[in-house]
Amino acid sequence: MANHKSAQKRIRQTKTRTERNRYYKTRIKNMTRDLSEAITAKDLNKAQEVFKQINKNFHSYVSKGILTKNTAARKISRLNASVKKLALANA
Repeated sequence: MANHKSAQKRIRQTKTRTERNRYYKTRIKNMTRDLSEAITAKDLNKAQEVFKQINKNFHSYVSKGILTKNTAARKISRLNASVKKLALANA
C-alpha cells in the first residue's frame, strides 16, 4: 500500500481512468463488430446506419479525449471504405 497521500490519490485516479477507458474501448470494439457483421451479412442499410452511429460516437470520443483525432479519422476512413465497397457490390 502507498504511504504518501499523493500516491494514494494516484492509485484512485488510475482505477477510475482504467474503468472509463475499458468502457470506451469495449464500446468501440462492439460498434466495429456490429458493422463488420452487417457487412458480412451484406445488409447495406444496416451497415450504413451503424456507420453513422460509429462516426458520431468516434467524433464525440475525440472531443472527450478518449481517442486522438488521427486515430478516429483512420478508423472511420477504413470503416467507410468497407461500407462503400459493400455499396458498390450491391449496385
